[in-house]
Amino acid sequence: MNTSSPTLDKFDRSILRELQRNGRIANSALAEHVSLSESACLRRVRTLEESGLIEGYVALINQEQAGCPVNVFVNITLERQDQTDLHTFEEAVRKLPEVMECYLMTGDYDYLLRVVAADTADFERIHSKVLTRLPGVSRVHSSFALRAVQKSRELPIR
Repeated sequence: MNTSSPTLDKFDRSILRELQRNGRIANSALAEHVSLSESACLRRVRTLEESGLIEGYVALINQEQAGCPVNVFVNITLERQDQTDLHTFEEAVRKLPEVMECYLMTGDYDYLLRVVAADTADFERIHSKVLTRLPGVSRVHSSFALRAVQKSRELPIR
């Protein structure tokens, strides 16, 4: 994967916008949407994939229908912040299916996690049997999301 950002022209930006909306679109339809020939469109998509800008394709699952409608934002403070402790914590978090996102933060907490749960009892289980037992954790602070006001899966492509 190429770590430098590719230079995007209007066709690349149009391709990326359309693929974010519909990752299953046929190349022929995509080419028509972005005003390119099918072969030129396919070449561009492959170049975007090879550059790493397109990381992959997924199905978006309805969180509520999948049985995990509750979002909890969890701030984690570690006992120490040396590289070994950070690495050990991060490796353990990557193995937890309930943790949808994990960010190393600046400020009062070391990590911010988005955790999904079936209900408050399920989160209590996750909290007491999983989160507090992660390596190096000294403090866990949780906030329940009441509802999503804005949730976009599309990055702005400029």
